[in-house]
Amino acid sequence: MNYQSYLIKPLLDKDYPIISHGNGVYLYDTTGKKYLDGSSGAVTASIGHHVQAVIDAMSEQAGKVSFVYRSQFSSVPAENLAKKLMSIAPGEVNWSFFVNSGTESVETAMKVAIQYWQEKGKQDKNKIISRWKSYHGITLGALSLSGHADRRVRFENLLEKSPIVEPPYCYRCPFKLEYPNCQLKCAWDLERAIMEFGPENIAAFVAEPIVGAAAAAITPPEGYYQKIKEICTKHDILFIADEVMTGIGRTGKMFAMEHWGVIPDIICIGKGMSAGYTPIAATLVSNTIIETILMGSKVIMSGHTYSANPQSAAVALAVLEYIEKENLVENARIVGEYLKEKLEQLQQSYSIIGEVRGKGLLLGIEIVTDHMTKYPFSNEKAITLRLIDKAQKNGLLLYPASAGIEGVGGDAIIVSPPLTVTNEEIDELILIFEKTLSELTAEL
Repeated sequence: MNYQSYLIKPLLDKDYPIISHGNGVYLYDTTGKKYLDGSSGAVTASIGHHVQAVIDAMSEQAGKVSFVYRSQFSSVPAENLAKKLMSIAPGEVNWSFFVNSGTESVETAMKVAIQYWQEKGKQDKNKIISRWKSYHGITLGALSLSGHADRRVRFENLLEKSPIVEPPYCYRCPFKLEYPNCQLKCAWDLERAIMEFGPENIAAFVAEPIVGAAAAAITPPEGYYQKIKEICTKHDILFIADEVMTGIGRTGKMFAMEHWGVIPDIICIGKGMSAGYTPIAATLVSNTIIETILMGSKVIMSGHTYSANPQSAAVALAVLEYIEKENLVENARIVGEYLKEKLEQLQQSYSIIGEVRGKGLLLGIEIVTDHMTKYPFSNEKAITLRLIDKAQKNGLLLYPASAGIEGVGGDAIIVSPPLTVTNEEIDELILIFEKTLSELTAEL
């Protein structure tokens, strides 16, 4: 840049390209350089850029009313969006509380879970537990749930000790076992944690169906979530699925939990809900929880100024309708299989690719010194950052993630192009990615 910037950016001293516009799976900066959006931004821009149907809905609503305060009015867009989510959500998870970000949806889920037990007269059920190798948001409440050591470290003295359950990390099993002989010990670790604190003290357990930024699309084995739900039900504990990254078609199902046929009590969604066209997210709540509160205080003690504003609601509704009209959930499944196959082919040529994992168009790649030993690179080598930077210089956007054993180091990326991506665009992505891998391995 040739001017003084006063914008606080992720790295204060980095000179970021300035984006001019986007179209489909591509972004263009002000110099004219083209980038293939291989990460949908932050796994967000799920329908691609410059979709006219969404732009039209945005403009139409802006011509009516963009804001009303939720304690004074409801609005047609907010009511219609809630009905749409009710129609696509699993089971009886029928009620929507609209917020502005995935972090806020997790915070709201925490409050709803604790309040539910309060309304049932069980005041002591106020602890929420979670897994290591997880990320649920950056506010203090959501960060307390996050088992992401690097993001916790600065604020540890302010955070609850919520992550106490081991993750379903088969590539690096925390128990040194192998599936299926392990008998799902990672799932049974939830019961160990519950008994440690006492089920009478625990309101809910929260997990990402497929782990995102904290572990590059760790995908649990078959039977894992069935066992998790069984344990939660046995001990009278709510199950919260954090689908902020996985929800709304990203994994080839509308909700990732559908892969395992398990229905949570509360679902958090964001990112793909508006595909980046507006800030909005939601906490989806079951009939049972709402009916209990309706018979009691009648008020969920949470809320934000912009919650359920008609502008964002209209845009999110247009995004959901576009996803259904264009059959993008199925496209994510089909093209995701093609992308995974191509990445696994690269794995045969590049020994630094330890594992390719994930579902649909949420795929993770763990980077190691050698795929035979699985040994991670040291943190000092900054492999993830170097890979991301080289890819961007080559015209491909990828998303950084963590991996490896906490305290030892580990590198990973997420590949997650828009759900609109075609096989031809996947071929282009793979071509650029291979060039990037070649450059990195030459340096190493």
